[in-house]
Amino acid sequence: MIINHPLLGPRDAAEFVYKGDASLINRPNWQADDAAELFHEYLYLRDNPAGQHRELWYHEQGDRSWLIVTRNTLTHEISNVEFARDVALAERPKK
Repeated sequence: MIINHPLLGPRDAAEFVYKGDASLINRPNWQADDAAELFHEYLYLRDNPAGQHRELWYHEQGDRSWLIVTRNTLTHEISNVEFARDVALAERPKK
């Protein structure tokens, strides 16, 4: 599988480490009244989707960047690759 790194171009997936569902970048609020339940769901409950899925990948054998890869879990076709930092900043609530 080839991951088209936003900065470095096409790279072999062997350079990367799969880290899980991309929703992991949205940690629960540890000060919430139901923090224990929220962290239980965050750590242990996962979907196993068939089709388009956003995943968190780490470029371990390269520039050490974190990426959000949108991939079809049935065909392994990658439709989008973004820096995780950019996604996290875009999804952060505005003050």
